[in-house]
Amino acid sequence: MEKKMSEVARQVPCSVVLLSVAGKKKRDAMTATCMFVSENPAYFVVSVARSTTTGQLIEESAEFVLNIAAAGQVKLAKALGATHGDRVDKFAKFKIGIEKSKVIASPGIKGSYAFLECRVITSYPVGKYTMYLAEAVASRVDEKAVPLAWLNNRYFALEKPVG
Repeated sequence: MEKKMSEVARQVPCSVVLLSVAGKKKRDAMTATCMFVSENPAYFVVSVARSTTTGQLIEESAEFVLNIAAAGQVKLAKALGATHGDRVDKFAKFKIGIEKSKVIASPGIKGSYAFLECRVITSYPVGKYTMYLAEAVASRVDEKAVPLAWLNNRYFALEKPVG
């Protein structure tokens, strides 16, 4: 069965990422998709619409945190994906707990499986988006948490390794 072009990207499983960023006077968070480019050094690529508060804050700060969502954060992932930061403080609205980052100023999101503190290396305009290539400069993982994945517009808990 041939898929509509708008559904093609949904065929690639990916981690669910809650991207958080802080500028001088504002902070924001959004649901994002990221992919690692290199393991050593740890490089990641993420796309953000230029018109969003998140995009503007990344341009201001040149950093962000990739919070790899835990299984218990599905509701938060959906809410962040449906809410625009120019209209509301998402941290206050959704009662998002924050964790102080070790190296950068942007906060982590409590309850996440992993926190990857990233500094932007470079960026590329692609249509209405900006693609950011960033390096993780610090990280931590909650080994007790279960990471969350996304496929075909559905969420999956990654509980049991295979192979």
